[in-house]
Formats: sequence, structure tokens, C-alpha cells
Amino acid sequence: MTQAAAIDLSVQLHRENFSLDVAMVLPGAGISVLFGPSGCGKTTLLRCMAGLEKSMRGHLHLGETVWHSEAQHIRLAPHERAIGYVFQEASLFEHLSVQQNIEFGFKRIRGERSRQPVDEAIALLGIGHLLTRSVAALSGGERQRVAIARALANRPQLLLLDEPMAALDAARKQDLFPWLENLRDELRIPMVYVTHSMDELTRLGDHLVVLDEGRVSAMGPVTETLSSLDLRWGPSQDMGVLMAGQVSQLEPAWHLAKVSFPKGHLWVRNDGMKLGDQVRLRVLARDVSLSLQEPTGTSIQNHLQVQISDAVEDDHPSQIRVRMQCGPNMLLARITQRAWHQLGLQAGQTVWAQLKAVSVLR
Repeated sequence: MTQAAAIDLSVQLHRENFSLDVAMVLPGAGISVLFGPSGCGKTTLLRCMAGLEKSMRGHLHLGETVWHSEAQHIRLAPHERAIGYVFQEASLFEHLSVQQNIEFGFKRIRGERSRQPVDEAIALLGIGHLLTRSVAALSGGERQRVAIARALANRPQLLLLDEPMAALDAARKQDLFPWLENLRDELRIPMVYVTHSMDELTRLGDHLVVLDEGRVSAMGPVTETLSSLDLRWGPSQDMGVLMAGQVSQLEPAWHLAKVSFPKGHLWVRNDGMKLGDQVRLRVLARDVSLSLQEPTGTSIQNHLQVQISDAVEDDHPSQIRVRMQCGPNMLLARITQRAWHQLGLQAGQTVWAQLKAVSVLR
């Protein structure tokens, strides 16, 4: 797939009880996640990008290509935009086979030209063994993989995914995750992914846009944006950071893997990782405690030397949120105000962070 340029987007859309007013530039590759509660404007913004909202004002540029511009009086229709759109429901044609569903739009638009885009999409989603099946015989996760392959068959320059896991149960979501990760790692086009699931955000996202009542409340790379102390959204128990590292050692006897990064490492449960694997880790603020000395005689195996960057009062005045730097990675901790003052903690101080739990996101 050919790498696309960045998305330059400005949208103003007004309805009786809701208005959307955003401006942003999104990366030309990877997954940009639109995140926020129901009703904040995520799907409406996606529909604007697809050209489905006729009352939209503003502009949408994909690199040098202009799809919408009030100033230039340009408004391309949805079918004129090189976009693949994946909805919450797969919306497949029940009377067609898997292969016929994937080829439907391709043949309608391209006639009988090269099948390479179709074959690439089938391989990328791992559905070659499903081609002759009726879509009625597919699981929810398989149906969504077919829907994504259909969206990719026409070589879109932009892929839009509107909560593609919303209709799946927990087991089917786990089945679909690896294929979405494969898309993120292999495709060289931008993807915009709508969700209000923290699990989907942290596992799949590269860039994050947080929407609140039709406005952007935070935006930037996922790792940086999640570590912001000023970001007040989502359940407080979900507050945490992402860390990236590489598997540098395996301990088969204990079923553990050592994930290393500049200035530190963490031991995590090994569920099939190999030496050299790149791994994404999630650490919740509630699972981090602080010590003035390197901990000894404790069951907590992961300790990192960190430097306190700053701190703010948490939602309840008894607690405080602390942000710390560990090489290129950030950590968050939620501790009591009492502990902060008794330990004499302050910005710039070097302390030890104890990590009681670490989630491997792969």
C-alpha cells in the first residue's frame, strides 16, 4: 500500500441540540483514535470525513488532495473520495459468499482489472480459508474481517473504522485484535478509529484525539497524551500510561519475559513472546507506589528509578496524581496527600517507583 500524506481537517457542523467544531492534523499512517463518551461527536466527525454530512463546513485535505473546501467551493461526493468505511455492523450481503462480498465493490468500480488489491486484502486479514463460505456461517469477528477486506479492496487512501468491535463479545474482540494490529503495522495509509473503549485505545492507537461535547479536549501521540496530568476523562481507575520496549530475556522456568527500554526494564507474564519482540505495556496509576529507597524484601518484582516531573490534586482532595520520567517513558502514580507530604516529595526529586501490575498489550 502507498503511504498517504497527513490529514488536515477542519469541521463545523451545527444541529439543534449539538454542534461540532474541531480542527486537527492527523498523521499519514498508523491509527488515530477518536475517543470519548457517547454523544461527543466521534461518529459525526467520521461521517464528515466520508462526505456523508451535507451541512458540514470547513475543509478536508489528504496531503495535496482536496476533498472538501468551503474556500475553494469543493465538495466531493462520498463515492469520489478514496475512502474505505467500516461500520459497527459488518453489513455484508447475506446472499453472497465471502469472496463475492469482497469483490462486489471492486468489480462495480474497477471492472475486471487487476485483482492484486483484493488478494492483498484477503492475505492481510487472513481470510483465504473463508472465501467459499456463506457469510451467515461466520462468527462476528470473521464478519468484521471480511468487511474490512471489502473496504480495502479498492485501495483506499484513508480507512475509517466506526467502533468495529462494538457488536462483538469479549472472546470475539480478542480474536479480532491481532488482525487490527496487523493492519496498523502493515498498512501505509492513515486510519481513523472511533471507540469509547480504553482497551481498544491503548492496544491499537498511535495518535489520540479526545472529544468532549463536539470539541477537542486533548490531542497528540497516545503515549504522551495519556500521561497528561491535566487530562480528566474516563473512569479515574483507568488512568495510566503506555510504555514501549523490547523482549530482551526469557525465563521459561517462571513463564516470564524481560521487556527492556532505555533506563529500565520490567518483568511481565510471557504468553508466547519471543526474544526481540516489540511490546506495548500498560501501567495504571493505581498500581504504582513510591519509595525514597530502592525497595528490598518485597514481593513486587518491578522497580524503576524515576524523577518526579510534576503533581496535581486528584479528583478527591485526599489524593494526588504524580507524573514521573523514566528515560523516554512516563509513569503516573496516585498516592495520598499525606504520603506526599510525609515523604517530602517534590518536583525534580529522584525516587523509586514500584509497579504492582503491568499489562502486556503486544
